Amino acid sequence: MEPHEGFGLPVESFPKDFSYHGDDGEDAVATATSSDMKPRILIMGLQRSGKSSIQKVVFHKMSPNETLFLESTSKIFKDDVSNNSFINFQIWDIPGQIDFLDNTFDLDMIFGGTGALIFVVDAQDDYMEALTCLHQTVSKAFRVNPQIKFEIFIHKVDGLSDDHKIETQRDISQRANEELHEAGLRDLHLSFHLTSIYDHSIFEAFSKVVQKLIPQLTTLENLLSIFVQNSGVEKTFLFDVVSKIYIATDGSPVDMQSYELCCEMIDVMLDMTCIYGDETDDGTPQDSTCIIRLNNTSILYLQEVTRFLVLVCILRDDSFTRRGIIDYNILLLKKAINDVFDVRLRQGKQNGHLPIEGRNNLMQLSTSANA
Repeated sequence: MEPHEGFGLPVESFPKDFSYHGDDGEDAVATATSSDMKPRILIMGLQRSGKSSIQKVVFHKMSPNETLFLESTSKIFKDDVSNNSFINFQIWDIPGQIDFLDNTFDLDMIFGGTGALIFVVDAQDDYMEALTCLHQTVSKAFRVNPQIKFEIFIHKVDGLSDDHKIETQRDISQRANEELHEAGLRDLHLSFHLTSIYDHSIFEAFSKVVQKLIPQLTTLENLLSIFVQNSGVEKTFLFDVVSKIYIATDGSPVDMQSYELCCEMIDVMLDMTCIYGDETDDGTPQDSTCIIRLNNTSILYLQEVTRFLVLVCILRDDSFTRRGIIDYNILLLKKAINDVFDVRLRQGKQNGHLPIEGRNNLMQLSTSANA
């Protein structure tokens, strides 16, 4: 890291407590109110499949090794993830021993407000029972709410070889889809992810789940693609700082190694802020910057967009000589991103299109880059 330009951190850049705060959801199903009407993600699966571990690692910064001492979840746990306006949803951890499909539960209330359903399958265990439960769950949920996104986490794959991972995913995918076709549910689409809490695969998988709940995703991706094309940047991510979930990225394929580097950069920045930062928060805008030079002539360049949202760019050393243009384009990109999310607050604009200000910022960005 360059000592003279590594951490240009205002002292109030990030809070020292980076955790999301959860609710004890013993009576979550029975006491749901109008305040709960926000995008909801259900995490379901058999007992000991790793549901609670996923939630703790992704949203509460728990070390993967510490999850070995977690007790089995015995009641519904509701976690309100709303520390910033860009990620604002609820996560319900459903215990595997609860048979919520019987008549004592209101399925309309459970699935009606659900944006995504994550079903966790333990890849290191016999998953035939899990597939049976998966079929029953998604069938019920789809009939109640056909708009739900169904995500299958083939979990605990860290103990499997690469060939075994591929074979396990193929087998689970084939069996699950065949059962759906036999049941006449051909419009029900399942997405499969290989995950482990011991690497960044769980964060990437959760990123893809969250992105499907963001109506402005296409607009954000177009913004980042235009920025990459006009700034000499190879890859860029828009990250939620707390969870290291990337809200959006440009149109080029995501390389796992690049994603891991960006996550490590955020960890370094947070650690430095915790040591040298200030706990006070007067609400003033921040403009934090972090630069890390790698030994392969690549540069990781981070700039803060909001208090909980950062832009991380990967570019070559020679491209960084145009830092003035890159910084100017980032400034315009920040304005355009804020304009995108300001659409939520404007009456009659619910489709995620850019307002006039955002389109003007994009025009300026293209012009400045070609100057």
